[in-house]
Formats: sequence, structure tokens, C-alpha cells
Amino acid sequence: MTAPERRASLSLAAIFALRMLGLFLVLPVFALEARKYPGGDDPALVGLAMGIYGLTQAFLQMPFGLASDRLGRKRVIVAGLLVFALGSFVAAAADSLTGLLAGRALQGAGAVSAAVTALLADLTRDSVRTKAMALVGGSIGLMFALALVIAPPLAAHTGLAGLFALTGTLALAAIGLLLRVVPPEPPRHQNAPRGRIRDVLAHADLLRLNAGVFVLHTVQMAMWVAVPALLVQAGLAKDRHWEIYLPAVLASFVVMGALLFPLERRGYLRAALRGAVVLMLLVQIGLALVAGRGAGDAALWPLAGLLFLFFCAFNTLEASQPSLVSKLAPAPLRGAALGLYNTLQSLGLFAGGALGGLVVKTAGAPTLFAGTLLLCVLWLAITWGLRPLMAGKPGGH
Repeated sequence: MTAPERRASLSLAAIFALRMLGLFLVLPVFALEARKYPGGDDPALVGLAMGIYGLTQAFLQMPFGLASDRLGRKRVIVAGLLVFALGSFVAAAADSLTGLLAGRALQGAGAVSAAVTALLADLTRDSVRTKAMALVGGSIGLMFALALVIAPPLAAHTGLAGLFALTGTLALAAIGLLLRVVPPEPPRHQNAPRGRIRDVLAHADLLRLNAGVFVLHTVQMAMWVAVPALLVQAGLAKDRHWEIYLPAVLASFVVMGALLFPLERRGYLRAALRGAVVLMLLVQIGLALVAGRGAGDAALWPLAGLLFLFFCAFNTLEASQPSLVSKLAPAPLRGAALGLYNTLQSLGLFAGGALGGLVVKTAGAPTLFAGTLLLCVLWLAITWGLRPLMAGKPGGH
């Protein structure tokens, strides 16, 4: 990477990290803390308040992506972060579960992921794009692990309102970082023609990648409906789950760096993506076997190994898929393409959480993992048809 590319990658990864840390801080404690609010005794309403963020984000990723193609990336990102911060402060001031739901919905309305990813693509060359995307994916993974460690003690001191207030403050800090540290965006995008959604929908390979990110995040959220309970059954208390998550995340970054980037330089990015999908499929088989025979004390180390393999696959896919989207989409269409990609990502988060909880409640964890396994088989079949990139671009094989 050149110095401007390093600066752009690190600063935009930090913006993602600040935003995602706030979101992740709430998730581990939301269901428990929400019971203290009027209406918090309704599990369906609590689940809706948790999931509504992903739903409103899904509806607005595309408009924000299209707007960034026309109006400029930074303007749209600032506007989205302000909306996200406002939603956080609304949730912090809420005195009922309905107020929390409204705040969460407004948070999701600040759907800037597509615009931030498009800006990163604008500021990096194709040859280093996957590495830049990996920095973003790595920052998200680290924030997830950090949130699992610090959320319970923070919630004990500040309550859910304090966590939401911190989330809003982090979003405002991200705006300062965007305006002061991120390099200027290329001027050609300031007045670029608006991307058309029908052009994105007509691109078969972009549709394959969109289907892939939907399945990836459906599987991820569905897994986390059942995995914490399996760890508890294996003898690991809830406040010690980070002892499994954090080493697994950190070790997976090392493996990804050692394998993914050399494969990309040699032109095997597509092959790396396929391999990661196969690995995700194998993880679902392992989880189904563990859940099927009951997670006793002997299941802890197998679960730890499966989670390490999951994060290896997940981080590789989080780096390679958006990189391929940004390479396949023409520059004037990049915001629209990444907008649709992030829309499917948000819908996957919503679907995985909602359907995963329903399946576990009605049929149990083994059935859940059988379902995620079938999704991965379908995903592999769809991804297998992905064509090589044009000659001269990395990741072709």
C-alpha cells in the first residue's frame, strides 16, 4: 500500500470500528436490560427492538449508496452518522420499550456502510483492495470481541441508557475522524451520474456475491442464537465466553493474513472465496454434530476449534466479497452496487436473528444447524459459477 492508501484504509476501518463498537456493546446485554423497561416482559417486542435496526438499515442502504454516487461519499457518510447518533441518543432517553424500538429504528436509518465501503474502494487500487477490506473486517471482528468483554461491566455501571449514550458519542467521534483524517475523495465522483439499480440487477456475478453476503450473515446471526447456550452447556459461564471468542478472532486474523493475501497476489481470490464457503459449510456440520449429541464438558474444545474455523472463514469472506463487488462494479455504479450488497447483508442479519430464534424455540439447535448447513450448500452452488475477473486484475482464478 502507498501512504495515502494506508491512511485511508486505517482511518475508514477506525470509523467502522467506532460505529460497530457502539452497536456490539448493546447486543450482549439488550435482552436482559430491556426487561427493566415498561413493556420489557414481552419477548416478541424485545426481539423486534433488537432486530428493527437491521430492517431499517436494509431499506436505506441502497438510497444512501445511490446518493453517494451522486452527491459525494463524505457528505452522505456525515449525514448517516448524524442520523445514527440521533437514534442512539433517542434510545438513551427512552423510558419504555417502545422508545427503545424507535431509537433502534432510527439508528438503522443511518445506513452508511455502503458509502464508507465505496469510499474505501475509491481510495485504493484493485491490487490492494482486499487488504483494505480485510482491515475493515478485522476492525469489526475486534470490536465484536471487545464488546463481549466490556459490555457486561459497563451495563452494570451505566445501564442500557449509558451504553446508547456512549454509542452516540462514538458516532460523533467517527464524524470528526472522517473530516480530519480520511484523505479527500476523488473529485470525479462528486458529480458522477447516478447509478441505476437495474444495471446492478443485470450483473450475474454481483447477484452471486449479494446472495453470498445474505447467506453469510443469516448463518452468522443464526449461529449466535445457539452457540452461547452450547458454550454454557459445555461448562463455560456466560461472563467467560470471551475467553473463547477473543483468541479465536485474533488467531483467525493471523491465518487470514498468511493465506488470503498471498493467494490474491497470485490471482486466486475467487478460489479463496470458494474455499472459505466450503470451510463455513464444514463448520455447520461440526456444530450440528456437537448440538446433536449434547454439549457436555467434552464439547468445549471442539466448540473452540469450530469457532476458530468459523472466524477464519468469516473474516476471509468479509474481506474478499466486498473487494470483488468493488472490482466488478464500474466506478459510477460502485455506490449502487455496494448499496445493494449491504442491503442483503442487513437483511441477512435480520433473517438470521428472527428465524434462528424461531427454529431453536420450536425445533432445537440441531435443526438450526441442519438449516444453516443447507444454506451453505446452496451458497456454494451459487458461488461456484462466479466467473474470473478480467485479465490483469487480481483474484481471477
